[in-house]
Amino acid sequence: MPPIIRIADAKDYVGETVTVRGWVKRRTGKGKLAFLRIRDGSGIFQAVAFRPNLGDETFAKVKSLTTESSVILTGQIKADERAPGVPGGYEMDLSDIEIVQLAEAPYPIAPKEHGVEFLLDNRHLWLRADSQWAIQRVRATVIRAIRDWLDDHGFLLVDTPILTPAAGEGTTTLFEIDYHGEPAYLAQTGQLYNEANIFTFGKVYCFGPTFRAEKSKTRRHLQEFWMVEPEIAFCKLEELLEIEEQFVSYIVQTALEKCADELKLLGRDTSLLENVQPSFPRITYDRAVEMINEAAARGDTVPPHNEPVPAIEWGDDFGAPHETYLAGQFDRPVFVTHYPSAVKAFYMEPEPGRPEVCRSADLLAPEGYGEIIGGSERMSDPEMLEAAIRKHKLPEDAYDWYIDLRKYGSVPHSGFGLGVERTVAWICGIHHLREAIAFPRVLGRLKP
Repeated sequence: MPPIIRIADAKDYVGETVTVRGWVKRRTGKGKLAFLRIRDGSGIFQAVAFRPNLGDETFAKVKSLTTESSVILTGQIKADERAPGVPGGYEMDLSDIEIVQLAEAPYPIAPKEHGVEFLLDNRHLWLRADSQWAIQRVRATVIRAIRDWLDDHGFLLVDTPILTPAAGEGTTTLFEIDYHGEPAYLAQTGQLYNEANIFTFGKVYCFGPTFRAEKSKTRRHLQEFWMVEPEIAFCKLEELLEIEEQFVSYIVQTALEKCADELKLLGRDTSLLENVQPSFPRITYDRAVEMINEAAARGDTVPPHNEPVPAIEWGDDFGAPHETYLAGQFDRPVFVTHYPSAVKAFYMEPEPGRPEVCRSADLLAPEGYGEIIGGSERMSDPEMLEAAIRKHKLPEDAYDWYIDLRKYGSVPHSGFGLGVERTVAWICGIHHLREAIAFPRVLGRLKP
């Protein structure tokens, strides 16, 4: 019996007869020749069917194949640099075929342009497209790189609750549920619980789904998204930025190395990603506002629609055009630090001597992808934290345990959150976050 192999391993079986199990992406050819584009989850290649070699009966099976039919193919692996596929350069000279199921025809997703809503309605099938296959493989590599770097640098994974009694960020973006007669909320972040965990383990991270009930349909927002959140004891903002740039650089360079075929299939220009190496430039919010207003005065525009850079008042948060402009001034991600306290979360440490700004930092990715990391030094003084909770009109009883952390061995500590979907979208060069997760939850959509 020929060995059963994955398409990704075809390079190791050149000249050998093997069996591959997969699905038919496309069938072309005429006369005595037929070409099958086959995928098996690990890769994509071409199987060549030649009627004189197969015989009339087997060749008739090949000619009957419809898009997405499931098949078991046997044949010899051949090396040919012209052979299409991922990885490219290898194809099968078909000697036998077993049809597991002949798929219904026509296949709902045809090789033509489809509307976004149609594709989302058929997301369970759209995932089979070459581009979507490549994106999800990049996502898996990004997630593995995240875990590897953190695990190798002394961070411990500690899972945090999905159901919470209070807000971790803004109270206006909470999904409320009934928790046995009491109100509870889907977690916006695991950060507050991570701050408890650092007093046990020093350096921790949580990694999982987070939820924001934002009434937003922009390409940068999902209702449910995945976030990794490291938290570090005895860490000030300056050290945090060094950790972040090492972390992000490792993720990007790992994706470039491990997913070269997938990025090529997506048509991604990787030249800018190759620049993602420490150290990253750092500018303050003050300087960023100056840069934005200077650009607005000059009439500068930002891609992709060449809209004018809008002016901004000190104290306002940045919009997408502002972030796109700022990131476009550098050849790698840029840190913007010391935002106004009023536009950031209640727990961020004020800058000594300037309480109107906090020791915070957002990391902006190039090419219009915006913020991929938000982080800060956290308040370590219990009285200061209590005052901030009152100022934000948050329910004090819900945060009594959080304040307690500052009473028993409090230390300077910092942390950040990295959004997986934004990072994947940036690395893949795709326009919208809805393609960066298998089943996106965008505003107004809960199916499939």
